[in-house]
Amino acid sequence: MATRLPASEYEGRIELLRQYLADTAADAAVWFGATSIEYVTGFAHIQTERPVALALTRDRIEITVPRLEVERVEPNDRIDAVHHYFDYPQGRPIETAAGMLDGLGVDAVVADADGAPGVMGYEGPPLSEFVDVETQSWVDRLRWAKSDAEVDLIRESAKWANLGHRYLADYTEVGAHPATVSQRASTDASRAMLDTLGDRYAERVRGDGPVHAGYISGSETALPHGHTPNERLSEGDVLVTGATANVDGYHSELERTMFVGDPDDEQRHYFELMLEAQDIAIDALGPGVEVAHVDELVHDFFVEQGIADLAQHHVGHNIGLGAHEPPYIDRGWSDYDHVDADDAEMEAGHVYTIEPGVYTDEFGYRHSDTVAVTEDGTETLTNFPRGVEANTIRP
Repeated sequence: MATRLPASEYEGRIELLRQYLADTAADAAVWFGATSIEYVTGFAHIQTERPVALALTRDRIEITVPRLEVERVEPNDRIDAVHHYFDYPQGRPIETAAGMLDGLGVDAVVADADGAPGVMGYEGPPLSEFVDVETQSWVDRLRWAKSDAEVDLIRESAKWANLGHRYLADYTEVGAHPATVSQRASTDASRAMLDTLGDRYAERVRGDGPVHAGYISGSETALPHGHTPNERLSEGDVLVTGATANVDGYHSELERTMFVGDPDDEQRHYFELMLEAQDIAIDALGPGVEVAHVDELVHDFFVEQGIADLAQHHVGHNIGLGAHEPPYIDRGWSDYDHVDADDAEMEAGHVYTIEPGVYTDEFGYRHSDTVAVTEDGTETLTNFPRGVEANTIRP
C-alpha cells in the first residue's frame, strides 16, 4: 500500500537534473511552475500572484518564496536555503530571486520560463533583466513516464476513487440533488480513506478531503465539460460521473455513464457504441504503440458507425501530478511541433485516461478508466463495472 513517494525518488530526480545541467553552459536551472517545484523537491504550494522560484546548481538547491510560505518550506531538507520577500506587489519577487542567483554566483540559467507566470493579477519583470536565460522543459518531459513508485500512488488513488464512485452510485436516487449526492459520497469516501490509512497518508489533507466524486446530469451531459445543474434527478436522466483521490499529489480518473431508471433503446445504443470505442482504445494500448494510432482507431470506428460528428474530443491523456498531462491520445500527436519520433510512441510508465465520448443533442455518454502502460502490456487501475446493467440506478 503506497501512500507517499519515497525520498529516493526525489534524490534520483535531482541527480538526473544535475546531469542535464552539466550538459549546458548555464550555472543553474530555475523553475517557477508549482508542479515542477513539487516534482523536484516535494514542496507543494498553490500558485498565486506570489511567485516562487527554485534554483538548482551543481551542489545546492535554493528557493525564493513569499513570507507566508517560509515556515512551510523550511523543514524540506532537500532545499539548502530559503529566501523570501514580504508579499506582492510590495515585495520584489523577481529581484529577490535574482539576488538568490547572484549569491550562488549564477550569471546564466536554464529556466522553465523567463519569469513567473501571470496568474491572479501578477505582473513582473522577466528574469532575463538580471541574468541570461534559456528555456527548458526538463521536468515536463520527465513527468511523461512514471516510475514504479509513482504508478503505485496512482493505483492507490484508483482504489479510493472506486470507493467514492460506489458511494456515489449507492446514494443516487430519483429526487436527489446532484450536488448533495456528490458531497455525501466524497465525504464518506474521504472519511473511510483517512480512517483506514491514518498517519500513513501524506500530510496534505485539504478541508474538502482527499476523495472527490460527483456527476453532471440531464442535458449538461451533452457538454463534455458540463456543469452540475440545479435540478433534482428524475427517472430517465443520464449521468456522467467522475471520481478521483489525491495520494501524495497523484491522481487517477474514473468516469461512468449511468442511468436513472432503465435506459431507453436510443440511450442503450449510444452507451454500447461508447463502450465499444473504449474497448478498442484500451485493447490498442501498449509499449511501442504510436500514441496517435489509438485515437485514429477510435475515429475510424466512429466513422464506420456514422457518428463521427458526435465526438467532441480525443481519446485521452496522461495523468499523474496533473489532471491532464502529455502525451495526449490524439490523431494530431505525431504532427505536433514538439513531438519527435522518439516521443510518438507509448512507453512503460505512461498512465492514460481512456475516455472516448459520444454526445448527442440530448445527452452525453463517456466512461473514463485509468490505464498504466507496462513493459509487456497494460494494467487497468480503475475497476468500477462498465456494463449498462451495473450502471443503471433502479428504485
